[in-house]
Amino acid sequence: MYEKIKYRVYDILVETDDGELIDRIVAVFLMLLILINAVAVVLETVDEYSAAYGSLFHAIEIVSVTIFTVEYLLRLWVAPLNPQYAGRFGRLRYAFSLMALIDLLAILPTFLPMIFTMDLRILRFIRTFRLFRLFKLSRYVESLDKVDDVIVSKKEELLVTLVMISMLLLFSSSLMYLVENEAQADKFPHIPAAMWWGVATLTTVGYGDIFPITPLGKILGAFIALLGIGMFALPAGILASGFAEELSKRRRKDGECCCPNCGCDLSADFEKKTK
Repeated sequence: MYEKIKYRVYDILVETDDGELIDRIVAVFLMLLILINAVAVVLETVDEYSAAYGSLFHAIEIVSVTIFTVEYLLRLWVAPLNPQYAGRFGRLRYAFSLMALIDLLAILPTFLPMIFTMDLRILRFIRTFRLFRLFKLSRYVESLDKVDDVIVSKKEELLVTLVMISMLLLFSSSLMYLVENEAQADKFPHIPAAMWWGVATLTTVGYGDIFPITPLGKILGAFIALLGIGMFALPAGILASGFAEELSKRRRKDGECCCPNCGCDLSADFEKKTK
C-alpha cells in the first residue's frame, strides 16, 4: 500500500505527460496558484492595496506556502523513483537540482523571518524572492521548459559571447576614462564609474547622465556605440538559433519532416509531391 501510494504521487507530480485527468487538474491548479501568488506579491507593494487587502494577501501566502511545502516534500519523497535520482543519495542529488532549488526558494522567504530576526528592508527584499515561484511554471508549460534546454545546448557560444562583451566593456570604459578624466573628473573619476557609461552605451540605452564632451571622446563614444549594436545582438541570435533547433528536434520526435536550416515542416510538401 505504501509503495502504491508513492508511485501514484510520482505519477501525478512527475509523470504528467500520460494524459490522465488528475494530472491535468493538479497541474492547472498549481499554475493558477503560482500566478495568483505573483499578482499578490506585486499588489501588496502598493500601500493602498496592502492596507485594504492585507489580510487577503496574508491568507493567500499561508495557503500557498502550505501547498508548496507539501509539494516540495512530496517531490523529495518520490525523487528516487526517477531513474535520474535512483540509488544512494538520490534524494540529496535531487535536492540540489535546479528545479528543487527553485521549489525551495519559493517557500524559504516565508520561513526565514520565523527563524531569524530581520530588518524591515531585508524582510521586504527576501519576500520579493517569492516571485521565484514563477519559475515553477516551467514544469507545466513546455515552451518555458525549452528555455533551459536552449541555454544548456548553447552554453559554450553564450559563454564566449559573454567573455567578448566583458572584454569590450572593460577596454571601452578604460579608454573613455583616459580620454575624459581630465575634462570630467566628476563624471569619469575612475574606470568603474566609466563602466556605467560603457554599459549604457554598448547596450544602446543611453541614459544621458554621463556622456563625453571632448572631440576625441565623442569620436570614441560613437565608435563604441556602433560596436555595441553588433556585439549585443549576438546573444539574441544565438538564443534564436537554439530555439529553432529545439523546435526542429521536437518536430522530428513527433514524426514530422523538418528543414535542417529553418526548422519548418516539410511533411506537407512531401505529401503533395507523392500524390
